[in-house]
Amino acid sequence: MGPLTGYRIVEFAGIGPGPMGAMLLADLGATVLRLVRPDKVQMGSEKVPGFDLTCRNRQLLTVDLKSKQGVELALDLVDKADGVIEGFRPGVMERMGLGPDICLARNPRLVYARTTGWGQDGPLADAAGHDLNYIALSGALHAIGREGGPPVPPLNLVGDFGGGALYLAFGLVCGLLEAKSSGRGQVVDIAMVDGALSLMTAFYGSHASGRFTTERGTNVVDGGAPFYDVYVCADGHYISIAPIEDRFRAVLYEHIGLDPAALIGRDGPAQRHEVKPKLAALFKTRTRDAWCELLEGTDACFAPVLSVAEAPDHAHLQARGAIIEVDGIKQPAPAPRFSRTPAALPRPPHRTPQSGEAVLPDWGIDSASVKALREAGVIS
Repeated sequence: MGPLTGYRIVEFAGIGPGPMGAMLLADLGATVLRLVRPDKVQMGSEKVPGFDLTCRNRQLLTVDLKSKQGVELALDLVDKADGVIEGFRPGVMERMGLGPDICLARNPRLVYARTTGWGQDGPLADAAGHDLNYIALSGALHAIGREGGPPVPPLNLVGDFGGGALYLAFGLVCGLLEAKSSGRGQVVDIAMVDGALSLMTAFYGSHASGRFTTERGTNVVDGGAPFYDVYVCADGHYISIAPIEDRFRAVLYEHIGLDPAALIGRDGPAQRHEVKPKLAALFKTRTRDAWCELLEGTDACFAPVLSVAEAPDHAHLQARGAIIEVDGIKQPAPAPRFSRTPAALPRPPHRTPQSGEAVLPDWGIDSASVKALREAGVIS
């Protein structure tokens, strides 16, 4: 089930955007075989077996890629694949004998997706880095934070997952679509710094027009506007309000006992030091639940600020089945949703690697070859 059913992807195990991007593809039906080096099984994303949910929906096999037989097996799998995912520094796959030139020579329709932080070229291409570094270079990190305060790390959502995993999945699927019409594969260079920059496109345009300043906490959507922010309630919990449009602010102000005519047009970022304290004092007079009872479901553009422990119990997420339980673990359901080819319930991440006999026959590797590889210690 799922719109990507029938596509085969070989994933060379890594961390960060690779596993998440592979999960997105696997959630929507692609067969993804995750190859892990034996010395890495208890490292990186494999160190908490069963709880790295980005490794769900996969086949999992250990392969000794330092051995000639292991490389040959990987190439045999690539021959039968539609796509490859790798997330190593530039040159690593070439040194292993698994670079794109070799793989595309064997399988000309292959889409070879390379995911790094800095990209395959440029002065920083060989340097180590993590999410925070990539979004720092893009302008995204500088823009996130409170007025007068330092930039605030936004989890690793913008670099690893937004700028990395989503662009990996998007780029690979675009390559698959093009290969279907042309019969030719290609290399897709996914750099987290590129993806983070792409996510910032609207803000680059706004800055060029003079509508977005480089001073944190002074713009509409960075907490500078009194009507686009989070406020603490009487019980210490938080709510969010975001009625950017005048008609939605009118709904909010009417519900909380304020005069829309007296506020709208005089409640923007320029008036933040005057209006915010008034709203803060007002929202602190009731509990979060009380504000939910008054505002939730209206056009006030309101929502409670929930933790990951609280979100699964919210009525809206429950009604949509947006949070599911697999193997005793609550987790987000596959997204997006398709009317005719819906995604199946995800399979949990494997707690231990699968045997060659359980995986390789599906990829056309005969039982005698599987046995020989296992006896040679190439696979588990």
